[in-house]
Amino acid sequence: MSKPTRWVTETKPGHSQWYIDRFRRLAAEGADLAGEARLLDAMVPPGARILDAGSGTGRVGSALAARGHRVVGVDADPALVEAARTDHPGPHWLVGDLAALELAAQGEAEPFDAAVIAGNVMAFVAPGTERAVLTRVAAHVRPDGLVVVGFGTDRGYPLTDFDADAVAAGLRLEHRFATWDLRPWRAEADFAVSVLRRPAG
Repeated sequence: MSKPTRWVTETKPGHSQWYIDRFRRLAAEGADLAGEARLLDAMVPPGARILDAGSGTGRVGSALAARGHRVVGVDADPALVEAARTDHPGPHWLVGDLAALELAAQGEAEPFDAAVIAGNVMAFVAPGTERAVLTRVAAHVRPDGLVVVGFGTDRGYPLTDFDADAVAAGLRLEHRFATWDLRPWRAEADFAVSVLRRPAG
């Protein structure tokens, strides 16, 4: 890990286990945890290869796998990855630093049709690595593939910075929404879902 993530430096001891327990409880209660997956599923072909970047406990990637997609999930937190492996067998869950992502070295050389960065991941990466994260994720997506990113606009990473970082990563903004269920974007929204494409040419 090149730099400690905000997930490590800005949370209390035991936060990872609290997060694991929280999502296990929500799943047991029947909460809808698949909104991001439904959006991705509508944007990619059947059986797409999808990178779940910052996969956490696996809730998004597992929902995509249940819809027939081939999923590889990567997260910097070994505890969350172990929870994903335990709760959601099927996808390939890996521990990795998104800012230095190189999946070929872990046996995943095939490009992805799309990547999803959900759950405020961009607000939890190490400070100053946001552009590197987008660049490394984009490098794993095939030309004309998608990178879909959602995070709170009040989490310390301004959208103007995100947009500049996305351009520097070789991505083009195609759509922006205020929620994962496609509420229209507005400047005062407290959340942004950005649909980016890696140009084909």
